[in-house]
Amino acid sequence: MSRRRQLSDEEEALWTGFARSIKPLKSAKPGTKTSPKPSATHSVASPPVSSQSRSHPVAPRQTPPAPSPPLAPLGRRLKQRVARGREPIDARLDLHGMTQQEAHAALLRFLHRAQADGVKTALVVTGKGLRKSSRTDERDADSRPGVLKRQVPMWLALPEFRLLVVGFDDAHVGHGGEGALYVRLRRGK
Repeated sequence: MSRRRQLSDEEEALWTGFARSIKPLKSAKPGTKTSPKPSATHSVASPPVSSQSRSHPVAPRQTPPAPSPPLAPLGRRLKQRVARGREPIDARLDLHGMTQQEAHAALLRFLHRAQADGVKTALVVTGKGLRKSSRTDERDADSRPGVLKRQVPMWLALPEFRLLVVGFDDAHVGHGGEGALYVRLRRGK
């Protein structure tokens, strides 16, 4: 039978830190027993620790960044209140005539500023982007929605925007219809 030695204080601290970092498997059923944490009274066989590892402290484990909050669609009642003017639109941004790069930067700046100002609901006008063609065979190719109308909802779903935005939805016809979005902002910290 092999002899087991006592853990040193440094080894005990390392083991405790390691044991705290372990998470149970998701498939583990509730009520199943987990193995107890070893204490200083338990003896554990471990290889000898070199003097080189003792001189350098162990760096704390980096935690991954918190996941971005999910987007929530605007409720039907909230959308009705905004459309009827009972819920104010606190800020507006018109992206007409901008390139994708300019529009992305302008939208990010606008949302940061709006959140800092305590804005709850904003209106972002993208435009419909429909182009009329004189020839009928070209009409199908040129009547696709505009680039910004397609891109802005995708941008709002990105992690950099989800920290600012609770949700968004198409605006009422009186506020631009399919060419505009109501954007609900998160509270500033």
